Amino acid sequence: MPDRSTRDRLLDAFESLLVEGGSRAATLDAVAAQAGVSKGGLLYHFHSKDELIVGMLERLGTQAEADVAKMRTAPNGPVDFYLETSVDSGSDFDRALIAASRVAQENDPRAAAALAAARDSWFQVLAEHLGDDPLARTIQLIGDGLYFDDTTGLSDPTALDHVRAVLRRLDVL
Repeated sequence: MPDRSTRDRLLDAFESLLVEGGSRAATLDAVAAQAGVSKGGLLYHFHSKDELIVGMLERLGTQAEADVAKMRTAPNGPVDFYLETSVDSGSDFDRALIAASRVAQENDPRAAAALAAARDSWFQVLAEHLGDDPLARTIQLIGDGLYFDDTTGLSDPTALDHVRAVLRRLDVL
C-alpha cells in the first residue's frame, strides 16, 4: 500500500483527535504532532481548524460515495451490506463518521449536512432495492441500533444474527 499523503495523514490525525477527545483536543499543534509534521507543514495544507473541518467533510463525502457504490453491488445485497457495516470496524470511514458526528454535536451545520447526505444516500439504495420506503427506514433504524450498541460497549455479538433471522422470516433477506 502506498504511503498516505501528508494531507491525508493530517486529516487522519484530526479525525483521531476528534474521536478520542473532541474538538478541544484537536488543536492545530496536536494535529501536526500526531501526523508527524511541523506546524508549518500543517498550515501549508490547512490554514485553520475550519479548513481541517472542510477537508474532513469533503473526504467524508468521497468515502460515503464509495460506500454507496459498494452497497449497490454487494454480493449479498444492499440490506445485508448495510447491516453488516453497521458496526464500528475501525475503518477510516468509521473514524470519519464518528469525527463528523463530534463536530455536528457542536452545532456545525456543515457536519450535520454531510452526515445527513450519507444517511440519505444509504436510504435511497435501501428504498430502491426494497421498493418500500417504510421498510427501508426500518432497516436503517435497525442499523443505527446495531451501530449504537457497538460503539457504546453494549454490543451483543449475536445481534446481527438475530436481525438476519427476523429479516429472513419477513422475506427481506
